Amino acid sequence: MTNPIQGLWAGRIAPWAVVEHIGRVSDNRYETPVLAYVDDGRLSIALNYGADADWVRNVLAAGRFTLVRRGRRLDVAGLRVIPSDSPDVVRSARFSAKVADQVLYGRVVSAA
Repeated sequence: MTNPIQGLWAGRIAPWAVVEHIGRVSDNRYETPVLAYVDDGRLSIALNYGADADWVRNVLAAGRFTLVRRGRRLDVAGLRVIPSDSPDVVRSARFSAKVADQVLYGRVVSAA
């Protein structure tokens, strides 16, 4: 877990969630806490540290990732970085997206 304090609640209390991803260079497994908003199969995560953050680069390179949210595991694909003012941003994410220039957008393709 990249932030062990946030890891205490991330993945259990929405909108906090955990992005599980594999390092594109190291091949190590990582868990990154994020604020993830899901609505009607669409996902938005405000990129407060930009699209160059390692976890963002990892998931874009892989083309998918697993999101743990409210204790459920969601498989997310169709990833792209969009402007924070895009109409594709999930409505509930628009407030937190205002502080970021970009948002990671994806589609929930399955839930465990």
